[in-house]
Amino acid sequence: MATATFRFHDELNAFLPRAQRDRAFGHACARDATVKHAIEALGVPHTEIGRLHVNDAPAALDRPLGDGDRVEAFPERAQPASNGATAPQPAQWCFIADAHLGGLAQLLRLAGFDTCYDNHYRDDELAALAAREGRIVLTRDRELLKRRTIARGCYLHALQPADQLRELFARLDLAPHMRPFRLCLRCNAPLHPLDAAAAAPRVPAGVGLRHRRFAACDVCRRVFWEGSHWRRMRTVVDAMRAPPTPADEHGA
Repeated sequence: MATATFRFHDELNAFLPRAQRDRAFGHACARDATVKHAIEALGVPHTEIGRLHVNDAPAALDRPLGDGDRVEAFPERAQPASNGATAPQPAQWCFIADAHLGGLAQLLRLAGFDTCYDNHYRDDELAALAAREGRIVLTRDRELLKRRTIARGCYLHALQPADQLRELFARLDLAPHMRPFRLCLRCNAPLHPLDAAAAAPRVPAGVGLRHRRFAACDVCRRVFWEGSHWRRMRTVVDAMRAPPTPADEHGA
């Protein structure tokens, strides 16, 4: 066995027993263990790690651990640029949500983020789809995130969909990449504009008289317009554009 010293920072402490939080502690590991094996044995999924230092030097998850090594782990989150602004992020964020996050999946689609969701996905199917399409796995199951095939994932600490959305936006700095009202909330398919004449036979008569702007989904054939439900969704979208609070930034 080899004994290494570990120190986890910020929200990573939520995965640890209270006696190990916010402090350095020793832990015995197999001599052939990698950093990934060791941190996951302690309960922290590898997808939650943003930066690793071993003996004060940057390290990778596959680095073998030696007796006496000192490991510091920092959470994955959007990194500031050198001028203090948020560093540019990938132009497109694609997600896949597990069976317990249907509400979050719908809110992400509302904000314009391609989000796969099916409450019948098995874990192996979800992991395979994420790997094949380069999707970020969203879950409250830490064991799912420990799968070797999952390269990118986020554990959601919050319980309610709106709180989960705020947590994810703060962690990944998603607000600048929003493209709201472009995806069907049911199908995740792109919406396209529909002129009033084409929409008329597909909507209630009163709606056709009061509204001139429509959008449609070619998968489920639903038609959308800017009614009271749209205004409620607009409120949700506008709230996501607001700067995160300190609690949001730390996933509280």
